[in-house]
Amino acid sequence: MPKGDIVIVFDCGATNVRVIALDSRGDILASESSPNNTQPDPFYPTYRIWDVNEIWSKMCLGSRKIVNQLKSENIAGVTVTTFGVDGTLFDRSGKMLYPVISWQCERTNPIMSNIGKYIPLYDLYNETGVLPFTFNTINKLIWFIEQKPEIVEKSYRFLFLPSIFSFLLSGEMVNDTTMAGTSMMTGLSSRKFSENIMLKTGFPIEKMGTPVEAGTIIGRISEKASLETALPAGIPVTATGHDTQFAVFGSGAEKNQPVLSSGTWEILMVRSESYKSGKEQLEMAITTELDSRPGLYNIGNQWIASGVLEWARRNLYGDIENDVYNFMISGAEKVPPGCNGVKVIPRFYEELKGKPEGQILGLTMESTRDEIFRAILEALSERLVAGKEALEKAGGFKTESILCVGGGSKNRLWNRLRAYYTGVPLKIIDRKETTVLGASLFVQTACGNYSSPEEARSVIDYKTEIIEPWK
Repeated sequence: MPKGDIVIVFDCGATNVRVIALDSRGDILASESSPNNTQPDPFYPTYRIWDVNEIWSKMCLGSRKIVNQLKSENIAGVTVTTFGVDGTLFDRSGKMLYPVISWQCERTNPIMSNIGKYIPLYDLYNETGVLPFTFNTINKLIWFIEQKPEIVEKSYRFLFLPSIFSFLLSGEMVNDTTMAGTSMMTGLSSRKFSENIMLKTGFPIEKMGTPVEAGTIIGRISEKASLETALPAGIPVTATGHDTQFAVFGSGAEKNQPVLSSGTWEILMVRSESYKSGKEQLEMAITTELDSRPGLYNIGNQWIASGVLEWARRNLYGDIENDVYNFMISGAEKVPPGCNGVKVIPRFYEELKGKPEGQILGLTMESTRDEIFRAILEALSERLVAGKEALEKAGGFKTESILCVGGGSKNRLWNRLRAYYTGVPLKIIDRKETTVLGASLFVQTACGNYSSPEEARSVIDYKTEIIEPWK
């Protein structure tokens, strides 16, 4: 192994805090994981926060275990990736002024509902492209302005979650573009925080700093962080940021190549050179974020998916104890297309409108659970078609194939139905850790091992299964 080609990725997810070491070919050399969970806000016990000190302790422990398995002199650099939107305020000395409000906290619900008193929703969506979710960063900043103005006054910088841990690693307070793009405060065309939006909310734009692009070396491991993590002092700390952007890049997706991340929720996202963020896209629940590379936009659509399958497993197949999903799939494969008239409307949970409208139609005395399960798969495949068409309209492209990653990609019947309904090949990617893989490629480039993230990605061995549409 060449000297200096190992990258350490700190990956903070909503359920697990992980530290993963990868080499220059994207192979995982070591991995450590600890559970993650929100905590009650010490000032408002009914609200939820992330305990930064607890998460940092888990990162440090995982890092020490990882480094103990490696030759530290081969470590080229480190980076941090997390979920979007969350962060908090720091003073100039680096003191955190308030806990990190979690995206799971309900304190911002009324703020999003009344955002029009600051800026009309359509104007906000047109400029940012981000759907009006209650957990968006803009709502947290307005909460600080309305409830904690004294904290805003004494603050120096708002740091997003990956920037907080990068600060603990390097001592530098720097936000990145991919996280900024989740905030509902950036202009899609400028890739910067919007002076218009910040002025209307009343939050000083200078407290956000100037976001850097992914792959920027923002600092180096400090002596203090070295003692805590066992990482060599002085190695580069590189900005990456929002996990979704690096999962898409790590999947191998090129421009205009939709990627379907299939889990409890399905997220269909494409890296596009153009976008639309008008009323029609808002009604279609299209959200657009900033790609990891300048000049591209990540247009996305999402809906609940395997969550509905889990509902079927729990309520219709509770008597099956072993290999239940294979049992379900085998039974559904024997059901003819159309499911003998059974139809499912899989709107069991509507994130944007909050009005679940799930239905099962066409039941008779002869209807079976296998018919219902296949009807769910057919309905979700139809939902994928709607998502594909919405992305094509927003991005001005034509889909030639869809990459599929995640747990839902293991369902052989569902994969065939997806290909059939969309009319394009479905490519199943065997890479399970596309987020950390994608982030590591930017670090490899920053450390000089490759000339670009694309070159770094070109050496990855993507084993792909292609499902062609039925004829």
